[in-house]
Amino acid sequence: MRILYFLIIIATIFLFGCNNKNDEKNIQPVYIDKPYLQDYSIKYYFEENLTSPQKVNVDRNNIIQILNAGKIYKPANGHFQYPGKLKVDQNYQPLLDMKINDFITYKNQFVYLTDQAILSNAWAGKLFIKHELKNANILTAGNDFDFMISDDKNIIYLNESKIIWEKTLGSDHIKSIKFSKINNGFFILGDSSLYFYSISKNTFDVLYIGNLLTCFDIDDTNKIITVGTNDGFFEISYSGEIKSELNNKLPWTELTSIKIINGTKWFGSTKGAFMLREDGKFNYYNSERWLPGNYVFDISEDKKHEVLILTDKGLGKICFEEMTLYDKAVKFEEQVRERHIRYGINVDVSSVENFDLSTNTLKKADSDNLWTSMYLVSQLFRYLVTKSEIAKQNCFEAFEAMERLHTLSGIKGLFGRTFERKGYQEFGKEYRNYVEDYWYPNYNNMVSWYHANDQWDWRGSASSDQTIGQIFAMTMLAEYIDDPEWKNRAVNILDNLMTYIVENDFYLIDKNGKPSLWGRWNPEYVNRFQSMVGDRKICSSNIIAFLQTAYKHTGKEIFKEKANYLMNEHGYLENLMRPFSEIGPVPEDADNWSKMLSEEWNHSDDEMYFLAYWSLYPYAFNDSLKSLYKDAIKDHWNFVRPEKNSLWNFCYAMTGTEEFDLDESIWHLKEWPLDMLYYETYNSHRKDIEFVEPGFMGHETKEVLPPDERPMLKHNMCQFQLDNPYRSGEISAGHTFLLPYWMGRFLGVISEPKK
Repeated sequence: MRILYFLIIIATIFLFGCNNKNDEKNIQPVYIDKPYLQDYSIKYYFEENLTSPQKVNVDRNNIIQILNAGKIYKPANGHFQYPGKLKVDQNYQPLLDMKINDFITYKNQFVYLTDQAILSNAWAGKLFIKHELKNANILTAGNDFDFMISDDKNIIYLNESKIIWEKTLGSDHIKSIKFSKINNGFFILGDSSLYFYSISKNTFDVLYIGNLLTCFDIDDTNKIITVGTNDGFFEISYSGEIKSELNNKLPWTELTSIKIINGTKWFGSTKGAFMLREDGKFNYYNSERWLPGNYVFDISEDKKHEVLILTDKGLGKICFEEMTLYDKAVKFEEQVRERHIRYGINVDVSSVENFDLSTNTLKKADSDNLWTSMYLVSQLFRYLVTKSEIAKQNCFEAFEAMERLHTLSGIKGLFGRTFERKGYQEFGKEYRNYVEDYWYPNYNNMVSWYHANDQWDWRGSASSDQTIGQIFAMTMLAEYIDDPEWKNRAVNILDNLMTYIVENDFYLIDKNGKPSLWGRWNPEYVNRFQSMVGDRKICSSNIIAFLQTAYKHTGKEIFKEKANYLMNEHGYLENLMRPFSEIGPVPEDADNWSKMLSEEWNHSDDEMYFLAYWSLYPYAFNDSLKSLYKDAIKDHWNFVRPEKNSLWNFCYAMTGTEEFDLDESIWHLKEWPLDMLYYETYNSHRKDIEFVEPGFMGHETKEVLPPDERPMLKHNMCQFQLDNPYRSGEISAGHTFLLPYWMGRFLGVISEPKK
């Protein structure tokens, strides 16, 4: 039946010929780009290696103080992506000679506790209350300059040195004390009980008995107490009634701090901090993207509504700034131009030392061509939408870099991966164990770098994804740029490249005269694979897209003839239409190369597919093919839909479909971190996510995590990956964020910013 089905398809192609009418435009949903709260972090590190952080507080002047090892510290300098330091606060010299055991803000002023007194520098220094609780290390204020102190066992409530009430507990160790204005009393948390002392009644009651209690906070508005343990948290009323059972489906359950800020619960733990959202899920602030260290000691809020998280290695300030997606894009535009442009190339990762951006080094990479093409198109879309001359210049600079990859090779139609000034690249032999003995001999003894002239070196062995980059960029320029000179230059590259591939029997022949490892679209290569091997499908899809766009923009019949030849004589249409549900591991008796290609899902393939869809769908030779292509794109989109990837979704939206998960796309762009350094990141310990067997796609969880919580940001990596043990440089937003954002603007599914 399948053979008959495709015979009918082929007959339909010939019957309708080259009737390429545009589909009737569907009405697509549009996101109105209004301001939202974007979070980011400013970090401050302790200068000392040995620290004992205790508390962080803010006074009425928005002065931040940190208690560490008996001394008061303050933040110094510190900006987004440029961390500051925590230094001893020397404003008040007498404090330097005191051992501060605890401190609070009372009536928006700092109040300190030593082993001898309660004191403050506010109110002209008049607050000074002596006490005799030698090891007092917990301080809480009441209504009218009355205070409760404790040394873990003994509790004293006093005012102007007069003891009003005192209590000694048995085996319980006091963790924290909170004053309730509405109940006019103090809630006292021990490691096994929760108590309440009523000032008006002068009574002391046990509200709850448990174990492993670690921290708590009170909500006077709703009369609810949130209690943290070593295994999650629970809620009780002010009268001791259980309001919610133990919740241990948290990012991490060993809680160290709880703070209710404007009705929102914040939790500190031994593995980061997290905020409880209205939907019952959590925003997880873990790793150095957010915090200097992951062991949280205290949480507070400053006057700018920024959340202060004190950790074992320093202070993390979680800032919330109102911005639109356009505002976010503007920030990324600056980042790219400042740190990611090398000879016009969009550098994917720039190297920095210990996250110090002043040490930024522009690195060359194997996929410089691809990342540059994606950045180029982002700037083209930006220009088309805004008519920004800066965007146009950015686009042309990127084009010149990609054009130079052709001229340096010295072979008409052949391009390189990247280039560098002569003498800065070692011409070492390459070794890839997975290609040993699979294809032509001695591949692993090859050197892919070449001297172009006495000034420049370039790297060959361009791959299929590098070819995608060239085709994507040149197609978009040929179709949309309004400058005839640049349009013609793009068409010339497109023509030369595709002529070179066609004349070499659908191989990309490298400088050494041999096909590059991945530049293979010849039927002998493509159809050697069994139907479940993904390369059979993607190679067919890509080469048909290449030939269609070459025919469209050059008008040369040879490209159309070759596309029909591959579809009709070698089953490339059947190959590209094969459902993704049929792609998977090969049988045990398959050859080693097929096994290697089928071990897992190749996420780079997704990127190649979707970028090439911009040449496959619009330039179909007739409406029948166009309808088939749309079905194939939809099948692919459904397969990767759980990733909630805005780039995949918008590439699918290019077909005019009404359903392309706009909400998920906006979620993806909003949750994209402003800080795109590669941090050591771990999520596999989390208790709030549902794990699944990874399977062929490599999904480890039922739902994908937000981009700002996961380690991988590049589109060609598994978005379900949970952990990354490595620390390295900064990823460019040029191809990761700016391409999907400006694509959404170009397609009209994201509006201009609305203030």
